[in-house]
Amino acid sequence: MTSRDRYPRVSNTFYEGTPSLLREQIKWCFLHRVGPGSLPIQDEGTIAGAGMPSKSPHSESVAIISPHAGFVYSGPIAAHGYLRLSAEQRPDVAVIIGPNHTGYGAGVSVWGGGGWMTPLGRLEVDGGIAKAISALGAAELDEDAHVDEHSVEVQLPFLQFIYGNGIRIVPVCMMLQDYASSRELGIAIAGALKGRRAVVIASTDFSHYVPYKEAYRKDSIAGEAILRMDPRAVESAVVREGISMCGPGPVMAALAAALSMGAESCERLCYATSGDTSGDRGSVVGYGSFVMRRPPMPQ
Repeated sequence: MTSRDRYPRVSNTFYEGTPSLLREQIKWCFLHRVGPGSLPIQDEGTIAGAGMPSKSPHSESVAIISPHAGFVYSGPIAAHGYLRLSAEQRPDVAVIIGPNHTGYGAGVSVWGGGGWMTPLGRLEVDGGIAKAISALGAAELDEDAHVDEHSVEVQLPFLQFIYGNGIRIVPVCMMLQDYASSRELGIAIAGALKGRRAVVIASTDFSHYVPYKEAYRKDSIAGEAILRMDPRAVESAVVREGISMCGPGPVMAALAAALSMGAESCERLCYATSGDTSGDRGSVVGYGSFVMRRPPMPQ
């Protein structure tokens, strides 16, 4: 099983490389005009980051979809999902599923132990859950897919900002993007998380380098399938419309996991493009923030 720590690969490029600058950048994402417009608040009225759970006794959000580009482009959209999570009880573990951009490693790879570092500190990998996912046959314990991959890494500073370093993580990297593999992974994740307070995070961007209006049109079709919580329809929309989405696999896996974990509804928190955050609308990348929820647990 993997036991070594992984150090950041895209600090100073996708996000700021020092703790103080990174915290300020994340605050900027929350307060950006495309962002949610407010900062996460903790129990004592202080800004999030101390790792304290919120007063909400039962978490309702079981999964979110979040973008993975540089923070100056996609960070304000990602902030919507993390603001929602910050208002609920802190989970014990976050399973983060990202696509494989590098082509290295297994078809579906899970990092099996140790920790992941960012400028904000170290997050411990939950090796027991990683091993359980692998044992169910949906992924292999594998480092190679993760070493130079950014799609999981860029979610971590947001998690650390709202929760501190007390939450454990399980990084998963998908080279396979088909419905069958995604569903198998999602069901395995839900099985491995049974009895745990957890959240699943699907890391994806939507259309890549297309005209502004085309991104909105095509991505709305994928978005409607997500809102229906229909992973097979997500695959159909991506193929039929030729949507250059880097992460349909993680999205389908998160939907399958959320359904298995009792989710009954999905909400779109924000959709925008790099044109909305950078001002250049000639050729854009689309970003979406969604949350999947289950009914409140009886008190």
